[in-house]
Amino acid sequence: MLSFDKKLTFLDGGMGRQLLKMGAPFRQPEWSALALMEAPDFVRRAHRRFADAGSDILTSNSYGVVPFHIGESRFRDAGSSLARLSGQLVREVAGEYQCQVAGSLPPLFGSYRPDLFRADQAMAILQVLIEALDASVDIWLGETLSSIAEAQAVARALEGGSRPFWISFTLEDKPARDTGPCLRSGETVAMAVRSAAELETAAILFNCSPPEVMSAAVEQANDEMLRQGIELPIGVYANAFQNRQTESPANSAIHDLRDDLDPPAYAAYARKWCGNGATILGGCCGVGPEHIEAMRAALAPR
Repeated sequence: MLSFDKKLTFLDGGMGRQLLKMGAPFRQPEWSALALMEAPDFVRRAHRRFADAGSDILTSNSYGVVPFHIGESRFRDAGSSLARLSGQLVREVAGEYQCQVAGSLPPLFGSYRPDLFRADQAMAILQVLIEALDASVDIWLGETLSSIAEAQAVARALEGGSRPFWISFTLEDKPARDTGPCLRSGETVAMAVRSAAELETAAILFNCSPPEVMSAAVEQANDEMLRQGIELPIGVYANAFQNRQTESPANSAIHDLRDDLDPPAYAAYARKWCGNGATILGGCCGVGPEHIEAMRAALAPR
């Protein structure tokens, strides 16, 4: 267990649901990219709300800027300009609040779908995002990755860069009792930790999974690091989705949110994650500025 005097870093929360809550243009399949296309000031205002809440790091709204969400032709024609705009908007707000910027490198072929990943097509998409975001970011964040292969693709695309990059894996919502928490590909947390070390990432995180599965994942990650002599910061940013049905993929609908995960409840989970060794904390889908503010107040008041 770690004491809470260890320095904590606070991420922001889920941009897509925050845009929806604010009344921005929002729908599937474009998700949060629609606001970039039609009403970018909403994106700027959402970043400001997270910064006001106490986020140390703001993440670019580039999650939806991939062919899977905006279509092949639109990505070919406007993917670079949309990703660049997402970087410019977050850099502007980060400058006002003295925050750092994480450049979001999302799953390229659908969230939670390791079976759809195509390594031969990944590099071209990632290069568009990286080149467009490059002038705006302090940290690269490969997020909601369902498999080690997806993480390896991000590492290859960033090879030779000078800025740190973080890898964030999404976990099975209801892992089998005999295996414990695992990636959505079925690969173990221990395998993910060893892969993160081999890829020379600066941190390993777990995101876009229920808060209930995160503590065990952090615990297992810490145990594997001790066994392997690895030292990496661990981060958590959970989602607030109701239990998803397996036949309803992540990008097929706008899923309902839990009503039991209010800001105090989320902060209580964050306290457990800290106790298990996490030092990077934030939120994913459905976790808003009010959750970040409660978490920060409970763990590291400003």
